[in-house]
Amino acid sequence: MGLIRSVLLMQLMIFLNVILTVKASTPAVAKPGCQSRGGDVIIPYPFGTGGDCNITEQFLITCNTSYIPNKAFLGNGNLEVINISTDGQLRIFSNASYDCYNTSYRNWFYYRLQLYKFSINNNKNKFTAIGCDTYARVEGYLGQHYATGCLSLCNNITDVSNGSCSGIGCCQTSIPKGVMSYNITIESYENHVDVLPENPCSFAFVAENDNYIFSASDLRGSNFKDKQFPVTVDWTIGTTSCKEAKMDTKNFACQENSNCVDSENNSGYFCKCFKGYEGNPYLPNGCQGSSIGFLGLLLGIVSLCWMLRQRQISKLKDAYFLQNGGILLREELSKRQGYREDVKVFTAEELEKATNNYHESRILGQGGQGTVYKGILADNRIVAIKKSIIGDPSQVEQFINEIMVLYQINHKNVVKLLGCCLETQVPLLVYEYITNGTVFHHLHNDDAASHLPWETRLRIATETAEALSYLHSAASIPIIHRDIKLANILLDENHTAKVSDFGASRLIPSDQAQITTIVQGTFGYLDPEYMLTSLLTEKSDVYSFGVVLMEMLTGQKVVCFKRSEESRVLAMYFVSLMKENRLLDILDPRVLNDENVEQLKEVATLACRCVRVKGEERPTMKEVAHELAGLQALPKHPWSKNNLAGEESEYLLGKFPSTYNDGVTSSSMGMGYDSINNKITFELEGAR
Repeated sequence: MGLIRSVLLMQLMIFLNVILTVKASTPAVAKPGCQSRGGDVIIPYPFGTGGDCNITEQFLITCNTSYIPNKAFLGNGNLEVINISTDGQLRIFSNASYDCYNTSYRNWFYYRLQLYKFSINNNKNKFTAIGCDTYARVEGYLGQHYATGCLSLCNNITDVSNGSCSGIGCCQTSIPKGVMSYNITIESYENHVDVLPENPCSFAFVAENDNYIFSASDLRGSNFKDKQFPVTVDWTIGTTSCKEAKMDTKNFACQENSNCVDSENNSGYFCKCFKGYEGNPYLPNGCQGSSIGFLGLLLGIVSLCWMLRQRQISKLKDAYFLQNGGILLREELSKRQGYREDVKVFTAEELEKATNNYHESRILGQGGQGTVYKGILADNRIVAIKKSIIGDPSQVEQFINEIMVLYQINHKNVVKLLGCCLETQVPLLVYEYITNGTVFHHLHNDDAASHLPWETRLRIATETAEALSYLHSAASIPIIHRDIKLANILLDENHTAKVSDFGASRLIPSDQAQITTIVQGTFGYLDPEYMLTSLLTEKSDVYSFGVVLMEMLTGQKVVCFKRSEESRVLAMYFVSLMKENRLLDILDPRVLNDENVEQLKEVATLACRCVRVKGEERPTMKEVAHELAGLQALPKHPWSKNNLAGEESEYLLGKFPSTYNDGVTSSSMGMGYDSINNKITFELEGAR
């Protein structure tokens, strides 16, 4: 290794000597003594690799030497840089959000981009969504909250036209001006059941206008999961105009032979060399009238980055452990009482062996913020190993605190967190492995071996209610799940319910009954009070669970555009039939018999109480679990013609919005679809 380094150093010195002999007037790219390249990316000042090499911290470029060749990243984050222009723009790679289904589970990933000081160029980028059962949103912050998106539907891929993104198989919409961050969420109205296997996935992404041309073949695969898309970003110096900046002669960035140009898209300015001049307008004597053809010779600087990589390899494991909060986790484990004794901090080597070095054949799926692998531990236990990503180093303490809370969850009807590993580049979470799919699959898929008899459905509902009651009131810190639905209730080999997918969950401090959040959940299950106020309470889970009960009673999906307009949203339709004493019209005939009518009636009444408009009028999950447990033991009686609506008088009975083809407008979410161009309208809300 030492001989190789000496040879490389000698070659570098010879190469630098050649550079010193070339034309003396070759203009510089970076400040003297600073690195001018990161891999294939030229790093012009005001950008730089740290210290005095960049004008401010927001212009920091990190050269990651763990890649061959090296890669340049913006700041200390994970945004890979493609190109930097001194004319106020740079190009970065971004990823797509996706939502994939098969007959047994769902894989999803929501992509978030945070630029802090720079902004997305609204003229050179578009938001695109692909799928036959797809509702995609992009939301973020540009001084106040914004949200926009589009809807893409199709019944058959043969109906889709290549190159067209008009809402049939593909849809597009513009990005607001000045956006500095965005979060892409993507949903399916019917879990792609009606379009499988032709279209198993929905995708959504922001990309440069001319980068992507839609093809019908894109609907058939999952090739967008790992694909990256170029995005053009605007950058500026400071936040003042040229006129104001020139008054501060000490800090004014534009050097001789250059003009100051005010940014059109956001505050601040950038510099340009005079016409006929070339070079870097931010460096003294940077703009020159002669050619800068010798800049290519500076490629030799990249050799320095490669050499640094050799020195870093031996330290990476410890660095990752510190970066991911390993020391903090050890301290918390040693001082806290009440956590399960079977939790474990795994080593990287243990999980590498368990997953056969993370071989692609071990991938179970991808969701939220990571990839899930099937692992076999040394004691032959089968586990699910999830790579989770901490996008912001400042969130490490919160991440460790949430890990500690999840460690303390020990309930037979909640998927158990077995341990974690912090020695890798991204944290790894180890969960118990659940083998029998979701309740959604058993209830709705035609190829399911069993559609679940009523006794099993009632037991699953009771177990789920007990798990939610535990999370709300028995856990050390109350946890609101925020996305209760049949697809998030797993079943083991004995059809025992296991509540899963805590990616949207929130911890509620003991001195608070509610918290304010960005609205997140699944259409059809989402609490209308939460949608209107953004105030998340335990009663939001109660509403979602009420819809789950209705789904189990009826065997129908919560939203289905093949049904008539008044029956498309199950919750509203169910309540209206209960008011008209017509419960029999909607009950699943596979569960209805003379002996269980009383149970069905009582569960239906309980479901209606759970979806009352005012959260304070809904029962608690503890009360719901108690009632369901009692109904399991209820003696079976023949049908009686009692009033099935009971005394319920106030439910979610607002008029269902107008539709366009299979589209839907939801005024409660502050969004709608344009019947002309089939796009969700752009909306601005006050920042919360």
